[in-house]
Parts: sequence; structure tokens; C-alpha cells
Amino acid sequence: MSIGSNGSLGLIVMNNCKELGVKVDAWIKEIRGEDPNSPSYIIPTEEVRFNNGEGKVRILDSVRGKDLYILTDVGNYHCTYKMFGYENRMGPDEHFQDIKRVISAIGGKASRITLIMPLLYASRQHRRKGRESLDCAMALEELRNLGVDTIITFDAHDPTIHNAIPGTSFENVLPTYSILKNFIANEGDDILKDNMTVISPDNGAMERAIYYANVLGLDVGMFYKRRDHSRIVNGKNPIVQHEYIGGSLEGKKVLIIDDMIASGQSIIEVVNEAYKRKATQIYAAATFAFFTEGVEKFDKLYEEGKLTRLYTTNLSYVPEEYLTRPWLVCADLSKFVAKITNTLNSDESISPLLECTSRIRRLMKHN
Repeated sequence: MSIGSNGSLGLIVMNNCKELGVKVDAWIKEIRGEDPNSPSYIIPTEEVRFNNGEGKVRILDSVRGKDLYILTDVGNYHCTYKMFGYENRMGPDEHFQDIKRVISAIGGKASRITLIMPLLYASRQHRRKGRESLDCAMALEELRNLGVDTIITFDAHDPTIHNAIPGTSFENVLPTYSILKNFIANEGDDILKDNMTVISPDNGAMERAIYYANVLGLDVGMFYKRRDHSRIVNGKNPIVQHEYIGGSLEGKKVLIIDDMIASGQSIIEVVNEAYKRKATQIYAAATFAFFTEGVEKFDKLYEEGKLTRLYTTNLSYVPEEYLTRPWLVCADLSKFVAKITNTLNSDESISPLLECTSRIRRLMKHN
């Protein structure tokens, strides 16, 4: 067992991330050449909920001097607890409170604390537009003040949120390589060479789409949302129309790129618009797929021949019944998370793991 200068590795896996955590633990053993049946790196914890909704976290083993990695999924809505006799589902706020509880339980005994939070808490509330809260920046400041040394997240909605804690190590990891590897494996080696255009569903995702297009050598286009600024529905100005900027999509394959799918309405509308423009096959890829309003609309798109496939990751909870859909492919990033964890614990740079351009180009050349 290798031990870095910051102590022996310990994994604290929150209840909202058990499945991914077990896989990460197994991969770390394999990376280190250890027996699969050797002791787990996961430190047992207990997350307690009282009947009035209050909670606490207990750590059931020593963490003194350890290099700790807390793994959490604040987007997991499958976790429940009893409150005054009612079944309650945990939301991001409650998950974030449990992160603070576990750090409090560590009590300064660890050598170093790294928080692996693939879905960044409150990432869509990252800047002010008028008199409103600045949740993400406040949360990052709180984590820093509690003693977190490094925060690792994936595909942050706005990477510049790091400016909220300039003195703290903050890594925004892109799963681009893993998604493209799965995409090519499922769709065939020539999928990217055959008349494909990368599409951004809005101006916020344009930088991400341009990166995909540049590294893959493809054309890029963008839909932008024309909104009704005279009214607010569900906290947002409703979309009136999706306008398209780019070359013709007729006869082309389309890959729509975004960081997350919530209700999916934007992606659905863009798929319909691309279909109207006579695209032949339409794919979508998003790091996080929440499906907050279910998947029936996506089922319909698939049945109508509009949506070919949608790619996502297992970095946040996706219900088992959704994973059986023929149009949904979920990339497993547990090995990648394990590599990052093992590399940091060995006091080595993770820069080679984060730089995916050269790996993507090798992947394309190999195929």
C-alpha cells in the first residue's frame, strides 16, 4: 500500500454515492495491484436522521493522519428518510448539509481533505442577476473555511466559479474523452468522419461545443433561445423560439452537447428543430442527466425516429429503469475517478489525466 506525504488513503463515501464509491474502491485496488479481497479503503460512516428532520454523521473508524477523499452526489434524489411519519426525499441542500456534517465529524484529525463532488452544488446559481442569492460561491467559501483542501468537480456549469475561492485548489474535470470513447464504441469507428455537425443548444454551452468541434475537426452550429422577458415561469423567462446559427443540417448527423439535462425541454426542442432541418441522425450528450420530468418525452422522440441516442455519465444518479432505455447510454467514470484519487494520494500531478485533447486525437487516430 503506497502512502503519500499526506498520509494513507481513506475514502468517505456518502450514502448518496454508494454505487460509484464501491466501484472507485475496487479500481484503486486494481490500479495498485492489490488483491480484490484486500481491506477496503472506504471508511465506514453512519448518516443519521431524527424524526423531526435533523441529522448527524458519525465516522466509525479512525481518520487520524489520513489523506481523506469524500465522494458525494448532491443530485441524488433517490435517498429518503422519515420525517414526522412522512417519507421525505433528500435534495441538494440536505446533501450539502451532510457534507458539512462529515467534515465536522473529521474534527481536524485528517492530514488532508479532498472533496470529490462531480455535480457542483448550486452550480446553476453561480452569478447574480439582480437581488438574488449567490449560492454556489457561498457554498465554496463555506467548504474552504471548514478545512477542505481541494475540491474536484466535473463539467461545472460555469468554471469561473473558482474565482470565489482563488486560494483553494479547485479542479474542474471534463469527461469529454470518456463520453466520446463510449460514443465511438457504440456508433462505430466512422461516426465522426461521416458528415457530422456539433450543436450547442444555447449560447451558454457554445464554448463546450466549439471544443468538441475543434478537437474532432467538425463543423459547429448553435441554437439560441429567444425568451419572453415580460414574464417569469418557474423562475425563468419562458422560451419563445429556438433560432439557429450555422450551416445547413440537411442530410447531416448532429451531436448536441450540453453539461446537464434537467427537464430536458431545451434538448427536446433542439432535437425537433434539427429534425425539421432534415438532419438524418440526431445524438445528444450531457455529463449529467436528471430527467426531472421523467423520460416519456424522450421515449416519444426515439419512437418517432428523431432521437437516435443520448449519452450521459454515472457521476450523478440515474434510475435503473431509465438505463434500460434503448436510446440511453451511460458512461462509467469510476475508473477515471479512481485514477484521480490514486494520483493525488501519491503526490503526483493530475494534469496528464485532465488534459484530454491528445487522448481524444489518439482515440480518433486509432479508429
